[in-house]
Amino acid sequence: MVDRFQILSLDGGGIRGLFSASILAALESDLGITIRDHFDLIVGTSTGGIIALALGLGLSPDAVVDLYFDQGKKILSNRLGWRTLRQGLRSKYSARALEHALRNDAVFGNRLLGDSTKPLVIPSYSLESDDVYLFKTDHSRRLRRDWKVPAWQVALATCAAPTYFPASSHIGCLRHVDGGLWANNPILVGLSEAVSIFNRRLDEIRVFSLGTTKSVSPRKERLDGGGALQWLCESKNLFLRGQSLSATNLAIHMLGQSNVLRVDPEVPQRSFGFDKISRRSALKARALHESRKIAPAFECMFADHIAVAREVCRESQPQDARKGVQT
Repeated sequence: MVDRFQILSLDGGGIRGLFSASILAALESDLGITIRDHFDLIVGTSTGGIIALALGLGLSPDAVVDLYFDQGKKILSNRLGWRTLRQGLRSKYSARALEHALRNDAVFGNRLLGDSTKPLVIPSYSLESDDVYLFKTDHSRRLRRDWKVPAWQVALATCAAPTYFPASSHIGCLRHVDGGLWANNPILVGLSEAVSIFNRRLDEIRVFSLGTTKSVSPRKERLDGGGALQWLCESKNLFLRGQSLSATNLAIHMLGQSNVLRVDPEVPQRSFGFDKISRRSALKARALHESRKIAPAFECMFADHIAVAREVCRESQPQDARKGVQT
């Protein structure tokens, strides 16, 4: 019998993370399970990083859904649309409201990344070193630093989407921006971690990969010979979609179709935007519809596996670790 290793992979997508959280909440309710119990590793980018951290720190998917509903309007407030006008020159939103929400004791409080009960990998990007950056729990003896970082700081680092939020500089004065720049769909990040750090064979791995819905528009013919202005409007969506498709397809190629469950439904164009908070209820409704369809496949593929307790691989844990981290 194969000793299975299961990965939960959570895409970025702003307020659309409500879709992912609602899917997980519905699966817990329908199947009578606790989602985190069935995964050996959780990876999440941007809004998916918030969900990954929440699950690791013991919050339920229902609590994350409530967070999006209760705090979404404060975090993404755009009265009279004036923030849209300023987005061409500076970040659309301040990170203060997001930081306040995450530092609430009912969310992350002063807990550290290392307080997670699950192994976590959270992608970000360092502008300081112009390099990818992965925050990891101490699930290997070579991982000695990130566990000391407050979870809310990790969340701000992975969520600092360019033009929407400013770069986060809370951690060692490094300037971190959204991990979605290179791994908005972090499925390959999780797969790489399973093989290189957990020493798992490909035939042992299964992945539940949650997107945040995709809106596919026709690619206009003017792009065929277009210049900078024509491509500027399309480049962001094409980049994110291309990265996501290639990551998913490579994972399926390596693991086999039967070992990857990808949920990322196509929706009408402009249905759910990165910061379209007015559509939260509709987004949750779509998640309830999709969860009903995938529940049998999820139960068959993932529910019979219970993950072992996370091994903590730190040599020592200073009692004042929380005091020693920059805040």
